[in-house]
Amino acid sequence: DDDDDIPQLSSHALAALQEFYSEQQQREGMKTSQGFNQYSFGSIEEDWQLSQFWYSDETASCLANEVVVAAGKGGRIACVSAPSVYQKLKEQDGKDFSVCILEYDRRFSVYGEEFIFYDYNHPLNLPENLLPHSFDIVIADPPYLSEECLQKTAETIKYLTKGKILLCTGAIMEEQAAKHLGVKICKFIPKHSRNLANEFRCYVNYASGLD
Repeated sequence: DDDDDIPQLSSHALAALQEFYSEQQQREGMKTSQGFNQYSFGSIEEDWQLSQFWYSDETASCLANEVVVAAGKGGRIACVSAPSVYQKLKEQDGKDFSVCILEYDRRFSVYGEEFIFYDYNHPLNLPENLLPHSFDIVIADPPYLSEECLQKTAETIKYLTKGKILLCTGAIMEEQAAKHLGVKICKFIPKHSRNLANEFRCYVNYASGLD
């Protein structure tokens, strides 16, 4: 038979693949039927190759609301490697705050001038118009659970913030978070849309609504 040399997927793998494509089509269908806003939560999907893990809808909403309150009326918010929170903030169109996103993933350039390409390996390689201490609060979620990544991201955070910091990272980073940013762990437990092996926590350096 001429088909003998063609690799065949197992029935299990084939079913999994079909399920994936079916879910993808469903999502695309929902986007179309709902008149999907390209800037809303979930419009850009996580890319594991970039160590991206989106928050659950509830967690993203909670963190977005927290930074809006912390920033105050007319406040400026910077999201450093925290795109799902940024998208939640964009859903609050017309609210009295401004926000920008510092992100390695260039898909977020669809947000125009609010997008700033950011590589934590070069923490202060930032546009000249991004003035030091010009944000009322910085929320950051370093992409890797390593002290090197946290330390370099901390340089960026300290450059940007007027004072307030909300850090989201692994529970195992508590000591390093205190060392590099002077932040303390919150009672609030952030959740992701997909379960992660590492326990995740939030850390702040101000009196927050997350306790």
